[in-house]
Amino acid sequence: MRHQNRFRKLGRTSAHRKALLKNLAIALIEHGKIETGVCKAKELQSYIEKLVTTARKGDFNAHRYVFAYLQNKEATHKLVTELAPKYAERKGGYTRIHRSAIRRGDASVLAQIAFV
Repeated sequence: MRHQNRFRKLGRTSAHRKALLKNLAIALIEHGKIETGVCKAKELQSYIEKLVTTARKGDFNAHRYVFAYLQNKEATHKLVTELAPKYAERKGGYTRIHRSAIRRGDASVLAQIAFV
């Protein structure tokens, strides 16, 4: 039973999981939408929405906080200066998950995650 287990482990070590979420977040910021597995998309949604909420402030500390998670200057700059100001009036729900297909190789359900 998974009582009080707060996140999906995705079959990876903690360092691998952290790197995976960081890279998915960077790809989502750069491209606006990406396609991945449903479980990864749900974890990414939680990860990216916390970053957008912080980035909405737009100050120096927001830049530092977001950069600490992403470790990518271009993605950090785009998130803080372009994407986050769009959601200044929104209280949450910056991304949308849409189940898109079934992968042919292993019949895994794929989902598209995109900014609203």
